[in-house]
Amino acid sequence: QVQLVESGGGLVQTGGSLRLSCAASGRTFSNYGMGWFRQAPGKEREFVGAINWTGVSTYYSDSVKGRFTISRDNAKNTVYLQMNSLQPEDTADYYCAASSYQYGSSNRDAYDYWGQGTQVTVSS
Repeated sequence: QVQLVESGGGLVQTGGSLRLSCAASGRTFSNYGMGWFRQAPGKEREFVGAINWTGVSTYYSDSVKGRFTISRDNAKNTVYLQMNSLQPEDTADYYCAASSYQYGSSNRDAYDYWGQGTQVTVSS
């Protein structure tokens, strides 16, 4: 089992920044690819980005590419999502997830463990 706890959400103005954290406990964190997803009210959960088990490789959805950055610190069992130039359409609950597929994936079904989510609201 891997337990994931997100933090760092909140209210921010358009153009602002936030950094989300996801702390992992349980099985060896460095064995897992990690992903970030988000879900806006009334919408399906969508892929934001993912990072491989070493942290060398990352990829993002087109909607956040160039604005969001994922990183991880395996010594701290934590993955981060740095969000810059936030827009109202980024408002959502943000979830981190762990996948036994070490490269991570844009497919929700590839993830074995999920956090409880943290809310991000971007005001216009």
